[in-house]
Amino acid sequence: MAKRGPTYHCQACGAVYHRWQGKCDACGTWSSLVEDAQAAPVPGGGRPSSSRRARGRVFALESLKGETQDAPRIVSGIGELDRVTGGGFVPGSVLLIGGDPGIGKSTLLMQACAALALGGRRVVYVSGEESTGQVRLRAERMGLAEAPVELAAETNVEDIVATLGQGQRPALVVIDSIQTMWSGEVESAPGTVTQVRGSAQALIRYAKTSGVCLILVGHVTKDGQIAGPRVVEHMVDAVLSFEGEGAHSFRILRGQKNRFGATDEIGVFEMTGKGLSEVTNPSALFLAGRDQPAPGAAVFAGVEGTRPVLVEIQALVAPTALGTPRRAVVGWENSRLAMVLAVLETHGGLRLGQHDVYLNVAGGLRVNEPAADIAVAAALVSSLTGAILPQEAVYFGEIALSGSIRPVSVAAARLREAAKLGFESALMPAGGADHGDGNGLSLRRFGHVTELVADIAARAPRRDVK
Repeated sequence: MAKRGPTYHCQACGAVYHRWQGKCDACGTWSSLVEDAQAAPVPGGGRPSSSRRARGRVFALESLKGETQDAPRIVSGIGELDRVTGGGFVPGSVLLIGGDPGIGKSTLLMQACAALALGGRRVVYVSGEESTGQVRLRAERMGLAEAPVELAAETNVEDIVATLGQGQRPALVVIDSIQTMWSGEVESAPGTVTQVRGSAQALIRYAKTSGVCLILVGHVTKDGQIAGPRVVEHMVDAVLSFEGEGAHSFRILRGQKNRFGATDEIGVFEMTGKGLSEVTNPSALFLAGRDQPAPGAAVFAGVEGTRPVLVEIQALVAPTALGTPRRAVVGWENSRLAMVLAVLETHGGLRLGQHDVYLNVAGGLRVNEPAADIAVAAALVSSLTGAILPQEAVYFGEIALSGSIRPVSVAAARLREAAKLGFESALMPAGGADHGDGNGLSLRRFGHVTELVADIAARAPRRDVK
């Protein structure tokens, strides 16, 4: 039998190779490959005999039909956090929360820990980056110093698990952060892919066997992805992303994966001197301080998870002095903008090839759904022609490559949110369900992008469009 050769894995991305090389082909990192430890050989060589083989345990199989019960929940009392988690923390579940440094991850988790501790539950906060004194100072600034939260500054996983096993079982354990943990069972330096994977596996095993809800804090890379091996995201039950811009006071907690609730749900918070406060009406926050009527501004009626959100789309189309026009986007996909521009040029008859295009989602919100196509197109046409869009109108609809405007889901919720905030009309796709009176809104339907361009151009002042 041929002898098995050594294997190497990348400490940055976890890719496996059968020979060492200086650069990882998967992520492009240099000098990141390390050799995996080989398993101990079987005495006597060859395959283990049948007497030494471990025999599996026979287990019973069940059918799909049967009684099911909803998972019990531990309500934190922070409504926006409970919304994203699906109604509260599930005992025995593991959550991974990531975000940029200083975005407010530790602040939010401290508030959740204090709320549960004041409710009579045992909560343990383990920090691998800060001392207990630093954690206490943060709690004092937030007015939570009296909460009976148990603190520890420790990074060894075996010591943490042994300590948590003493006394009353905790209801919630926070590990801040998983990249600082290390296990004596893994022969690698702390922070490497092997250590992160091994430490996470040991902590998750403890949570599943004890029924403790575990929250792991993860660092993020430059492109916003959670650092470490992707297998950690597969091991946990929920992955939450904490987003926000330094120039804005609000923060968004977005659910990217949730085995016990809906994905793509968001919770909106505002950073204050006493920590994070909940924002129950995010649409009013994103639309606050709107500029005076001007070309290039359209209000998009979007949906994040199950929550309708209204946000302003701002566009600026200006003649370029460069050989290649600039395309700058904040809060939307560059590829999606390129597609909308191509459709407007091909089917809308607009000349955008000699213009710089700048697009911004006001307030710093990141919009991912294609329903924003018609709002982006309206803002672009408005900026190019100089036409001022109605201030009391909202836009939503998806633009196809053929130029047709396609219906989108959850249109009724978008209309209800617009009516609640005082809007008077909605410009939407021609197809889709009949929404009756549209919650009191005047509904204007467009079937093709040429109709939208003609409608906006009719509002433009008398001048040549080039």
